[in-house]
Amino acid sequence: IEQQIRPWDVLDPGVLSLLAVVKREDFVPPAYRSMAFYDTEVPLSSNTRDGQHMLAPKVEARLLQELGVRRHERVLEIGAGSGYMAALLSHKARQVVTLEIDPVLAKMASNNLKRASISNVSVVEADGAKRLPTAGPFDAILLSGSVASVPPTLLAELKVGGRLAAIVGQEPVMCAVLVTRVGETEFRSVNLFDTVAPRLSGFDEPSRFHF
Repeated sequence: IEQQIRPWDVLDPGVLSLLAVVKREDFVPPAYRSMAFYDTEVPLSSNTRDGQHMLAPKVEARLLQELGVRRHERVLEIGAGSGYMAALLSHKARQVVTLEIDPVLAKMASNNLKRASISNVSVVEADGAKRLPTAGPFDAILLSGSVASVPPTLLAELKVGGRLAAIVGQEPVMCAVLVTRVGETEFRSVNLFDTVAPRLSGFDEPSRFHF
């Protein structure tokens, strides 16, 4: 997997070693386990809503690196999926809260994390596009899927100095961005890399109709 990741400018030794510690194949549904290290999004189930997927390994690794989570920090993830990204974050953060709209996936994530003996992650069945059921603010927020735009409600959950990583835009043009809250009402956004990722459920889409 390291050979696949390095060309994507994932050079942080801590991230590279973490990919060896957290076994990705343990978080992939059995039917798709052979695809665990493919350079593609892996289906989480043929039965879950909207055909949700895990992000490609290189995208996961790059987002993890750019978010720069530190050991004392509290992190929010939107889109738990199988729990894999939360597992990676758990090794870097003090506490991780991960929200999942699909009850089947929320249970899968909880079971996978428990099986991996990870105790500093809370899986919450909730719609991350709505009012958050858990108290912020957070040091870092990660959206494990794409959105048309980052909702202000999520930016409001960042501490000053906090970072949010997300994949933003419309197919075929999307971009991973890192937004930093530099003041109470001031945010700085940096474009990281171009990519395409499956949509997170529940977030607003722009109207396609023009009058």
